[in-house]
Amino acid sequence: MVKSVISSLFFAATALAATRMTAPSGAIVVAKSGGDYDTVSAAVAALSTTSTDTQTIFIEEGTYDEQVYVPALKGKLIIYGQTEDTTTYTGNLVNLTHAIALADVSNDDETATFRNYAANSAVYNLNIANTCGQACHQALAVSAYASEQGYYGCQMTGYQDTLLAETGYQVYAGSLIQGAVDFIFGQHARAWFHDCDIRVVEGPTSASITANGRSSETDTSYYVIHKSTVAAADGNDVAEGTYYLGRPWSQYARVLFQKTSMTNVINSLGWTEWSTSEPNTENVTFLEYGNTGAGSKGTRASFSERIDEPVSISTILGSDWEDWVDTSYIV
Repeated sequence: MVKSVISSLFFAATALAATRMTAPSGAIVVAKSGGDYDTVSAAVAALSTTSTDTQTIFIEEGTYDEQVYVPALKGKLIIYGQTEDTTTYTGNLVNLTHAIALADVSNDDETATFRNYAANSAVYNLNIANTCGQACHQALAVSAYASEQGYYGCQMTGYQDTLLAETGYQVYAGSLIQGAVDFIFGQHARAWFHDCDIRVVEGPTSASITANGRSSETDTSYYVIHKSTVAAADGNDVAEGTYYLGRPWSQYARVLFQKTSMTNVINSLGWTEWSTSEPNTENVTFLEYGNTGAGSKGTRASFSERIDEPVSISTILGSDWEDWVDTSYIV
Protein backbone atom coordinates (compact mmCIF):
# COMPACT_ATOMS: atom_id res chain seq x y z
CA MET A 1 0.00 0.00 0.00
CA VAL A 2 2.80 2.43 0.96
CA LYS A 3 4.71 1.56 -2.21
CA SER A 4 1.59 2.22 -4.27
CA VAL A 5 1.09 5.65 -2.69
CA ILE A 6 4.75 6.61 -3.22
CA SER A 7 4.54 5.47 -6.84
CA SER A 8 1.40 7.53 -7.41
CA LEU A 9 3.01 10.63 -5.91
CA PHE A 10 6.10 10.16 -8.09
CA PHE A 11 4.10 9.98 -11.29
CA ALA A 12 1.95 12.94 -10.26
CA ALA A 13 5.07 15.06 -9.65
CA THR A 14 6.63 13.91 -12.92
CA ALA A 15 3.51 14.90 -14.83
CA LEU A 16 3.86 18.48 -13.62
CA ALA A 17 7.33 18.82 -15.17
CA ALA A 18 7.61 19.47 -18.89
CA THR A 19 10.23 20.42 -21.42
CA ARG A 20 9.92 23.43 -23.69
CA MET A 21 12.31 22.62 -26.51
CA THR A 22 10.28 23.86 -29.49
CA ALA A 23 8.67 27.20 -30.22
CA PRO A 24 4.89 27.55 -29.96
CA SER A 25 3.00 28.32 -33.13
CA GLY A 26 3.32 31.94 -34.22
CA ALA A 27 6.27 32.77 -32.00
CA ILE A 28 9.20 34.89 -33.11
CA VAL A 29 12.21 32.57 -32.83
CA VAL A 30 15.62 33.70 -31.66
CA ALA A 31 18.47 31.30 -32.40
CA LYS A 32 22.19 31.35 -32.97
CA SER A 33 21.39 30.00 -36.42
CA GLY A 34 18.17 29.17 -38.21
CA GLY A 35 15.85 31.46 -36.28
CA ASP A 36 13.95 34.56 -37.30
CA TYR A 37 16.63 36.63 -35.52
CA ASP A 38 19.98 35.86 -33.94
CA THR A 39 19.66 38.35 -31.07
CA VAL A 40 16.96 38.91 -28.49
CA SER A 41 17.10 42.65 -29.09
CA ALA A 42 16.28 42.19 -32.78
CA ALA A 43 13.27 40.04 -31.92
CA VAL A 44 12.02 42.66 -29.44
CA ALA A 45 12.47 45.37 -32.06
CA ALA A 46 10.22 43.36 -34.38
CA LEU A 47 7.31 43.45 -31.92
CA SER A 48 4.33 45.65 -32.68
CA THR A 49 3.91 48.40 -30.10
CA THR A 50 0.33 49.08 -31.18
CA SER A 51 -1.24 45.61 -31.55
CA THR A 52 -3.48 44.39 -28.71
CA ASP A 53 -2.83 40.75 -29.65
CA THR A 54 -0.56 38.52 -27.56
CA GLN A 55 2.96 38.39 -28.97
CA THR A 56 5.44 35.62 -28.20
CA ILE A 57 9.22 35.31 -28.42
CA PHE A 58 10.94 31.93 -28.12
CA ILE A 59 14.70 31.88 -27.48
CA GLU A 60 16.71 28.80 -28.34
CA GLU A 61 19.67 27.48 -26.37
CA GLY A 62 22.73 29.67 -26.15
CA THR A 63 24.43 32.60 -24.48
CA TYR A 64 23.34 36.01 -25.75
CA ASP A 65 25.67 38.81 -24.71
CA GLU A 66 23.48 41.88 -25.12
CA GLN A 67 21.40 44.42 -23.26
CA VAL A 68 17.68 44.02 -23.97
CA TYR A 69 15.16 46.84 -23.65
CA VAL A 70 11.47 45.88 -23.89
CA PRO A 71 9.26 48.94 -24.52
CA ALA A 72 5.66 49.46 -23.47
CA LEU A 73 3.24 47.44 -25.62
CA LYS A 74 -0.53 47.48 -26.09
CA GLY A 75 -0.99 43.71 -25.77
CA LYS A 76 0.42 40.85 -23.70
CA LEU A 77 4.01 39.72 -24.23
CA ILE A 78 5.34 36.22 -23.48
CA ILE A 79 9.05 35.41 -23.63
CA TYR A 80 10.04 31.74 -23.40
CA GLY A 81 13.54 30.41 -22.91
CA GLN A 82 14.27 26.91 -24.13
CA THR A 83 14.39 24.57 -21.16
CA GLU A 84 14.52 20.95 -20.17
CA ASP A 85 12.15 21.57 -17.25
CA THR A 86 9.60 24.39 -17.22
CA THR A 87 8.94 24.05 -13.48
CA THR A 88 12.36 25.23 -12.34
CA TYR A 89 15.35 27.33 -13.31
CA THR A 90 17.76 24.39 -13.11
CA GLY A 91 17.08 23.15 -16.64
CA ASN A 92 17.32 26.53 -18.34
CA LEU A 93 19.32 26.59 -21.58
CA VAL A 94 19.25 30.31 -22.37
CA ASN A 95 21.71 32.79 -20.87
CA LEU A 96 21.19 36.52 -21.33
CA THR A 97 24.26 38.32 -20.06
CA HIS A 98 25.93 41.71 -20.15
CA ALA A 99 28.20 43.89 -18.03
CA ILE A 100 27.40 47.57 -17.58
CA ALA A 101 28.24 49.65 -14.51
CA LEU A 102 26.53 52.77 -13.23
CA ALA A 103 29.66 54.77 -14.07
CA ASP A 104 29.00 54.04 -17.76
CA VAL A 105 25.40 55.34 -17.91
CA SER A 106 23.16 58.03 -16.43
CA ASN A 107 21.13 55.92 -13.95
CA ASP A 108 20.96 52.43 -12.48
CA ASP A 109 18.03 51.34 -14.67
CA GLU A 110 20.27 51.74 -17.71
CA THR A 111 22.75 49.20 -16.33
CA ALA A 112 20.21 46.36 -16.47
CA THR A 113 20.83 43.42 -18.76
CA PHE A 114 17.06 43.05 -19.19
CA ARG A 115 14.98 46.26 -18.97
CA ASN A 116 11.28 45.48 -19.10
CA TYR A 117 8.79 48.34 -19.54
CA ALA A 118 6.00 46.13 -20.92
CA ALA A 119 2.96 45.75 -18.68
CA ASN A 120 1.14 42.40 -18.84
CA SER A 121 4.31 40.49 -19.71
CA ALA A 122 5.49 37.02 -18.70
CA VAL A 123 9.09 35.82 -18.83
CA TYR A 124 9.92 32.11 -18.54
CA ASN A 125 13.15 30.20 -17.97
CA LEU A 126 15.79 32.80 -18.75
CA ASN A 127 19.11 33.08 -16.94
CA ILE A 128 19.70 36.83 -16.74
CA ALA A 129 23.02 38.10 -15.43
CA ASN A 130 24.94 41.31 -15.01
CA THR A 131 28.52 40.08 -14.85
CA CYS A 132 30.13 43.42 -13.95
CA GLY A 133 30.85 42.17 -10.45
CA GLN A 134 31.80 43.67 -7.12
CA ALA A 135 33.99 46.46 -8.49
CA CYS A 136 31.10 47.96 -10.46
CA HIS A 137 28.83 48.62 -7.49
CA GLN A 138 25.31 49.22 -8.89
CA ALA A 139 24.89 46.89 -11.86
CA LEU A 140 21.43 45.40 -12.48
CA ALA A 141 20.43 42.11 -14.05
CA VAL A 142 16.70 42.98 -14.30
CA SER A 143 14.86 46.29 -14.23
CA ALA A 144 11.09 45.72 -13.96
CA TYR A 145 9.29 48.98 -14.68
CA ALA A 146 5.64 48.07 -15.30
CA SER A 147 2.65 46.36 -13.73
CA GLU A 148 1.39 42.80 -14.15
CA GLN A 149 4.83 41.42 -14.88
CA GLY A 150 5.60 37.78 -14.09
CA TYR A 151 8.95 35.99 -14.01
CA TYR A 152 8.81 32.20 -13.81
CA GLY A 153 11.68 29.72 -13.52
CA CYS A 154 14.26 32.44 -14.12
CA GLN A 155 17.73 33.09 -12.75
CA MET A 156 18.70 36.66 -11.91
CA THR A 157 22.30 37.05 -10.84
CA GLY A 158 24.57 39.97 -10.04
CA TYR A 159 26.34 41.58 -7.11
CA GLN A 160 24.82 44.91 -6.08
CA ASP A 161 21.23 45.79 -7.10
CA THR A 162 20.52 42.59 -9.03
CA LEU A 163 16.75 43.14 -9.31
CA LEU A 164 14.95 46.47 -9.49
CA ALA A 165 11.26 45.80 -8.78
CA GLU A 166 10.10 49.35 -9.33
CA THR A 167 6.44 49.84 -10.27
CA GLY A 168 3.04 48.14 -10.30
CA TYR A 169 2.10 44.56 -9.46
CA GLN A 170 4.84 41.97 -10.01
CA VAL A 171 5.35 38.26 -9.31
CA TYR A 172 8.53 36.20 -9.19
CA ALA A 173 8.01 32.44 -8.87
CA GLY A 174 10.21 29.36 -8.88
CA SER A 175 13.22 31.55 -9.55
CA LEU A 176 16.76 32.15 -8.32
CA ILE A 177 17.67 35.70 -7.25
CA GLN A 178 21.31 36.11 -6.29
CA GLY A 179 23.55 38.96 -5.18
CA ALA A 180 25.29 40.70 -2.31
CA VAL A 181 24.23 44.30 -1.65
CA ASP A 182 20.58 45.49 -1.68
CA PHE A 183 19.98 43.04 -4.49
CA ILE A 184 16.17 43.15 -4.35
CA PHE A 185 15.28 46.83 -4.35
CA GLY A 186 12.88 49.45 -5.68
CA GLN A 187 10.43 52.15 -4.66
CA HIS A 188 6.83 51.60 -5.73
CA ALA A 189 6.14 47.98 -6.71
CA ARG A 190 3.92 45.50 -4.90
CA ALA A 191 5.95 42.35 -5.50
CA TRP A 192 5.21 38.75 -4.51
CA PHE A 193 8.18 36.35 -4.41
CA HIS A 194 6.89 32.78 -4.39
CA ASP A 195 9.06 29.68 -3.93
CA CYS A 196 12.22 31.60 -4.82
CA ASP A 197 15.79 30.62 -3.95
CA ILE A 198 17.43 33.77 -2.63
CA ARG A 199 21.18 33.28 -2.64
CA VAL A 200 23.90 35.46 -1.13
CA VAL A 201 27.53 35.55 -2.22
CA GLU A 202 30.77 35.96 -0.34
CA GLY A 203 32.51 39.31 -0.37
CA PRO A 204 30.85 41.83 1.92
CA THR A 205 31.41 41.78 5.68
CA SER A 206 27.83 43.01 6.16
CA ALA A 207 25.02 43.45 3.64
CA SER A 208 21.26 43.33 3.13
CA ILE A 209 19.09 41.34 0.76
CA THR A 210 16.32 43.91 0.30
CA ALA A 211 16.31 47.69 0.11
CA ASN A 212 12.75 48.89 -0.27
CA GLY A 213 12.34 52.61 -0.93
CA ARG A 214 8.61 53.11 -0.40
CA SER A 215 8.29 56.87 -0.72
CA SER A 216 5.52 57.72 1.76
CA GLU A 217 2.78 56.35 4.01
CA THR A 218 0.40 56.40 1.03
CA ASP A 219 2.77 54.64 -1.38
CA THR A 220 1.46 51.09 -1.93
CA SER A 221 4.87 49.44 -2.29
CA TYR A 222 5.20 46.11 -0.47
CA TYR A 223 7.63 43.21 -0.95
CA VAL A 224 6.56 39.78 0.31
CA ILE A 225 8.97 36.84 0.16
CA HIS A 226 6.82 33.73 0.59
CA LYS A 227 7.69 30.02 0.94
CA SER A 228 11.23 30.71 -0.25
CA THR A 229 14.76 29.83 0.86
CA VAL A 230 17.69 32.03 1.89
CA ALA A 231 21.20 30.56 1.84
CA ALA A 232 24.73 31.00 0.52
CA ALA A 233 25.11 30.59 -3.24
CA ASP A 234 26.72 27.38 -4.43
CA GLY A 235 30.49 27.52 -4.03
CA ASN A 236 30.37 30.57 -1.74
CA ASP A 237 31.70 30.52 1.81
CA VAL A 238 29.56 33.10 3.62
CA ALA A 239 30.24 33.71 7.29
CA GLU A 240 27.45 33.28 9.82
CA GLY A 241 25.46 36.47 10.40
CA THR A 242 26.83 38.35 7.38
CA TYR A 243 23.47 39.23 5.87
CA TYR A 244 20.32 41.04 6.94
CA LEU A 245 16.87 40.51 5.47
CA GLY A 246 16.63 44.18 4.64
CA ARG A 247 17.53 47.77 5.28
CA PRO A 248 15.28 50.78 4.62
CA TRP A 249 16.15 52.78 1.53
CA SER A 250 13.46 55.14 2.79
CA GLN A 251 11.85 55.54 6.19
CA TYR A 252 8.62 53.97 4.86
CA ALA A 253 10.18 50.73 3.64
CA ARG A 254 7.83 47.72 3.77
CA VAL A 255 9.02 44.11 3.51
CA LEU A 256 7.74 40.78 4.84
CA PHE A 257 9.47 37.40 4.90
CA GLN A 258 7.00 34.61 5.62
CA LYS A 259 7.15 30.80 5.68
CA THR A 260 10.72 31.05 4.42
CA SER A 261 13.69 28.86 5.37
CA MET A 262 16.87 30.75 6.32
CA THR A 263 20.35 29.46 7.06
CA ASN A 264 22.71 31.10 9.52
CA VAL A 265 23.97 33.55 6.89
CA ILE A 266 21.18 35.78 8.29
CA ASN A 267 22.17 37.90 11.27
CA SER A 268 20.20 37.29 14.47
CA LEU A 269 18.98 40.92 14.38
CA GLY A 270 17.28 40.15 11.09
CA TRP A 271 17.09 43.78 9.94
CA THR A 272 19.43 46.75 9.95
CA GLU A 273 19.52 50.53 9.55
CA TRP A 274 20.18 52.23 6.24
CA SER A 275 23.29 53.83 7.78
CA THR A 276 24.45 55.15 11.14
CA SER A 277 23.96 58.75 9.99
CA GLU A 278 20.59 58.05 8.31
CA PRO A 279 18.90 55.08 9.99
CA ASN A 280 15.50 55.51 8.24
CA THR A 281 13.82 53.28 10.82
CA GLU A 282 11.16 55.60 12.26
CA ASN A 283 8.28 54.47 10.01
CA VAL A 284 9.44 51.17 8.54
CA THR A 285 7.34 48.00 8.28
CA PHE A 286 9.74 45.07 8.60
CA LEU A 287 7.81 41.88 9.29
CA GLU A 288 8.27 38.12 9.66
CA TYR A 289 5.86 35.23 9.95
CA GLY A 290 6.46 31.50 10.31
CA ASN A 291 10.04 31.42 9.10
CA THR A 292 12.32 28.47 9.85
CA GLY A 293 16.00 27.60 10.03
CA ALA A 294 18.93 28.99 11.99
CA GLY A 295 18.61 32.39 10.34
CA SER A 296 15.06 32.84 11.61
CA LYS A 297 16.12 32.74 15.25
CA GLY A 298 17.37 35.44 17.57
CA THR A 299 16.30 38.73 19.09
CA ARG A 300 15.28 40.85 16.12
CA ALA A 301 15.86 44.57 15.63
CA SER A 302 13.53 46.77 17.69
CA PHE A 303 12.04 48.36 14.56
CA SER A 304 10.86 44.98 13.20
CA GLU A 305 7.98 42.72 14.20
CA ARG A 306 6.87 39.11 14.09
CA ILE A 307 3.21 38.91 13.10
CA ASP A 308 0.53 36.35 14.02
CA GLU A 309 -0.98 35.71 10.57
CA PRO A 310 0.45 35.49 7.07
CA VAL A 311 -0.31 38.00 4.33
CA SER A 312 -2.14 36.57 1.31
CA ILE A 313 -1.17 36.98 -2.31
CA SER A 314 -4.49 38.72 -3.00
CA THR A 315 -3.63 41.34 -0.38
CA ILE A 316 -0.47 42.18 -2.31
CA LEU A 317 -1.54 41.69 -5.94
CA GLY A 318 -5.28 42.35 -5.72
CA SER A 319 -8.33 40.13 -5.93
CA ASP A 320 -7.92 39.71 -9.70
CA TRP A 321 -4.33 38.43 -9.51
CA GLU A 322 -5.25 35.10 -11.12
CA ASP A 323 -6.22 36.96 -14.30
CA TRP A 324 -2.58 37.69 -15.12
CA VAL A 325 -0.40 35.44 -12.91
CA ASP A 326 0.54 31.96 -14.15
CA THR A 327 -1.14 30.09 -11.30
CA SER A 328 0.64 26.80 -12.11
CA TYR A 329 3.67 28.29 -10.34
CA ILE A 330 1.74 29.41 -7.25
CA VAL A 331 1.54 26.18 -5.24
